Amino acid sequence: MDKVFIIAEAGVNHNGSLELAMKLIDVAADAGADAVKFQTFRASELASARAEKADYQKNLTDKRESQLDMLKRLELSADDHVLLKAHAETRKITFMSTPFDLPSIKLLSELGMDIYKIASGEITNLPYLRKVAGVAKRIILSSGLATMREVENAVAALIASGVSKKQITVLHANTAYPTPPEDVNLLAMKSIGRTVGVAYGYSDHTLGIVVPVAATALGATVIEKHFTLDRTMDGPDHAASLEPQELKEMVSAIRTTEAILGDGVKQPSKSESVNRNAARKSIVANGPIQAGETFSEENLTVKRPAGGIDPMRWDEVIGRKATRAFEDDEPIQLEG
Repeated sequence: MDKVFIIAEAGVNHNGSLELAMKLIDVAADAGADAVKFQTFRASELASARAEKADYQKNLTDKRESQLDMLKRLELSADDHVLLKAHAETRKITFMSTPFDLPSIKLLSELGMDIYKIASGEITNLPYLRKVAGVAKRIILSSGLATMREVENAVAALIASGVSKKQITVLHANTAYPTPPEDVNLLAMKSIGRTVGVAYGYSDHTLGIVVPVAATALGATVIEKHFTLDRTMDGPDHAASLEPQELKEMVSAIRTTEAILGDGVKQPSKSESVNRNAARKSIVANGPIQAGETFSEENLTVKRPAGGIDPMRWDEVIGRKATRAFEDDEPIQLEG
């Protein structure tokens, strides 16, 4: 299989600090992720003063604070984006950020970002989808909260705006932070690929690394996972994120899973071929056999090692006459 594209989702776990954001890039690069992703937005463009926080955000931040005020604390400036992208390039990891409004799409386009990740909340935002389609070379679309029909409609809108199917990857996702295991429904990921006809992957909000690894085994081409410097930090997404060592373990487990999946061709592997003779058997004498004696069920048996007559030729041997004498356990040979 092709290498899974692993996105380390820094999101807003920088808490509005450029210094913390830089450290998150280092953690993602050290873990071996392919990309590190942030979130780009203007709070006033993203949410109105009336917007409430999601329940998980209320539980993890000041309940008296509006969603708008929370977002203002978590904004990164345009200059921050320039510095972060440059640092990512220095660390040889792809810089990505999810835009949440039209001005942010423009900002990221001006930065030269090629891969655009569309958040689950924007899957029904037609003007937004059209704008992203106009600038992206590759689109990764999350589908949390969406029905299959909504996924199909979003993909159709992107295609109608000039993007080809081969440029689109749809991620199955669940927007609960953290997602309970019984709500993961990982097979829906394959249903998306089969129904919509696009590459598929998984954006994970469960605790731990089991689900991303399972998604890899089921054919995910993209895996996205939140990470943080410290899960106990204040902020809406830290609690459901991986810490640095866990991120390393996830990347390693995904790469191991890729290796064990192989190419699907059933044949002896290089490592096991050396065990062939020791594990398989040959037709041998079940006691002394005299020359001219007829081979039978009584005077033949099957024992290790291989290298003699394959036991699958048993019926061919039974009824033949021994052309010479054989000792007990001696591999049988046929002549003529």
